[in-house]
Amino acid sequence: MSDDTWEVYALRYATLPGFTRSDSFLFNDDHACLNGMDYFVWLLRSPSRAIVVDTGFGALEAEKRGRKLLHDPVTLLEQLDILSGSVDSVIITHLHYDHAGSLERFPNASFHLQAAEIAYATGPCMCHPILQKPFTVEHVVEMVRCIYSGRVVFHNRSAEIAPGVLVHRIGGHSRGLQSVQVKTGAGWVCLASDATHFYENFLTENPFPIVVDVQDALDGFKTIRALASSAEHTIPGHDPKVCLLFPEVLPDIYRLDTQPLKRLDRQGQII
Repeated sequence: MSDDTWEVYALRYATLPGFTRSDSFLFNDDHACLNGMDYFVWLLRSPSRAIVVDTGFGALEAEKRGRKLLHDPVTLLEQLDILSGSVDSVIITHLHYDHAGSLERFPNASFHLQAAEIAYATGPCMCHPILQKPFTVEHVVEMVRCIYSGRVVFHNRSAEIAPGVLVHRIGGHSRGLQSVQVKTGAGWVCLASDATHFYENFLTENPFPIVVDVQDALDGFKTIRALASSAEHTIPGHDPKVCLLFPEVLPDIYRLDTQPLKRLDRQGQII
């Protein structure tokens, strides 16, 4: 493996089994049907470097939000021999509570963030309580502290973080949401994050209900699909199907830079 080719891991740290289809899709007839949600952080690893994508949340946030915390995300990283204090780069896909809730656990990292996301999370839109809801103010304030200490690298739209690792602003779900494109031995993997919560969102062009701009979300579905070598390698932010499509290498740790174990149909169902 060369320095521009990466291993990619999904680390499942929390779950919400009681989620329904009405919570998951903007347009849906079967509102009450269960559609469970998982929570992930991701690890990119090359022969010379490790990059973490998102930081997850801890026990206090899990209790506050009614989520079931399965693992401390930092402990899962340690299972892959990655110490959070040794990580020098963390990509934050967006500032919602479940993606940027443990910034302080990475004391030596620079955080890569879209400029549009910090502007959104600290700007006039946050005067509306409904738009505040996916954010936790302490997490946003912690990111502001990191800005003042020189630890945030801002990007506008697309940028290369390292050879074989690129970010692309998608928007839609949050104003500055970015997805991560990674070169692997199995082709290109797109860590879509919440550009699509589930495979079904982008495959059927049916957005997740928490959305600041529906057109951006719909346009983003085409973008994330083009960033990956297959539909299966367009990795959603919260789909339990990820755990069925890719091999589990350690408990709740899944390797994504492989050929999928199963395939999806055009509706996002496993075949």
